[in-house]
Amino acid sequence: MASDDLVVTRSCHIPLAELTWRFDASGGPGGQHANTANTRAEVAFDVAGSPSLGPRQRARLIDKVGPIARATAADTRSQSRNRELALDRLRSKLADALRVQPVRRPTRPTKAAGERRLSAKHRQSERKQGRGRPSLDE
Repeated sequence: MASDDLVVTRSCHIPLAELTWRFDASGGPGGQHANTANTRAEVAFDVAGSPSLGPRQRARLIDKVGPIARATAADTRSQSRNRELALDRLRSKLADALRVQPVRRPTRPTKAAGERRLSAKHRQSERKQGRGRPSLDE
């Protein structure tokens, strides 16, 4: 593992050379600095053409994020800080897409849980019955 890799998960390391950067002027207010400095950072990763991904990883990423994964950041006035933020956002996007959801096995509620639910419904019903107007024969 080299220091010039983007570590997404324990089994997925992407060389920084595979990432494409683009810098633009940030939108919104900011005066002269925002109009002249290209501080907005966008990083793109070609999932479909990456040699550093395995076939299962590639298929999962294409299914979840598409053939090209992108992340942008225009939060700060510093281009270097926006680069870090965009890289971190790309890392989390790829990690979320690679995470395998465990298969849910349907279960039935226990007998005691069913009885608790019914007794709670019965108590609530009695509570609401007691809120009515008193009858005239009392």
